[in-house]
Amino acid sequence: MTITCVIRYQVDPFQHDAFKKYAENWGRIIPQCGGHLVGYFLPYEGTNDVAWGLIAFDSLASYEAYRARLKSDPEARENFATAQEKRLILREERDFVEVVEGTFGIPSTFAGKT
Repeated sequence: MTITCVIRYQVDPFQHDAFKKYAENWGRIIPQCGGHLVGYFLPYEGTNDVAWGLIAFDSLASYEAYRARLKSDPEARENFATAQEKRLILREERDFVEVVEGTFGIPSTFAGKT
């Protein structure tokens, strides 16, 4: 079973560029530590202080092993420390979800018909 960790961040709306850099850093770190990075998402329109990160794993045990590697990774520790020092993240929530078969990654079949 594949599970996805959905991280919901409440971010400082005046530090979007700094949070973007923080997220970009995870683009290197997460795969090196064993996570499948689905992506990070910043507010575009609407609420300006909520961002998301989605990381997939084979199981909760895989997630726990990933977390242990993350804690010992120098680049990961530096990224966490920078976020704390700059106070980029005001709040963080984690939920674990699984894909409903036949509903993920389905491309649009819209052919411009009205």
